[in-house]
Amino acid sequence: MTHQDDILLKPAMAFAFLKTLPLVTLGLTFLFLAWQLSPYFVVFAIATTGIAWYRVLFLRSCEYRIGREYIQITTGIFFKRIDQVEMYRIKDYVITRSLLLQLFRLMDVILKSTDSETPVVWLRGIPLSDIIETIRERVQEARKVNKIVELN
Repeated sequence: MTHQDDILLKPAMAFAFLKTLPLVTLGLTFLFLAWQLSPYFVVFAIATTGIAWYRVLFLRSCEYRIGREYIQITTGIFFKRIDQVEMYRIKDYVITRSLLLQLFRLMDVILKSTDSETPVVWLRGIPLSDIIETIRERVQEARKVNKIVELN
């Protein structure tokens, strides 16, 4: 069930391109080898390009839905997997931004939780924003509503 105040995030197209760039380069290398040495390298070029397209589609099909009470991660193209972590279970927040992610104004967010099935929630390649503040506020609100007190 979706609410109006849910936040939907997806990995950016630039992130998907960066993650598949090595495969695209390998495919172009196979094309060059097919031109120079043997036309049989075209088969490898097509296979590598197909894998790269699948990777782009897989990354772009990921959805991160941040609700008031949960974070839902949907992955997959042919077989969908939906992981849901209750908001009050989130313990720690980490933002990582490599040089390439900084150039494209993207970030990776790692959320550590007390959930045994999903101890780490990784929001990859999302646009740079203040989403951590929103998540922190929603975690505090969920803890108040559920009367959860954290003991160290």
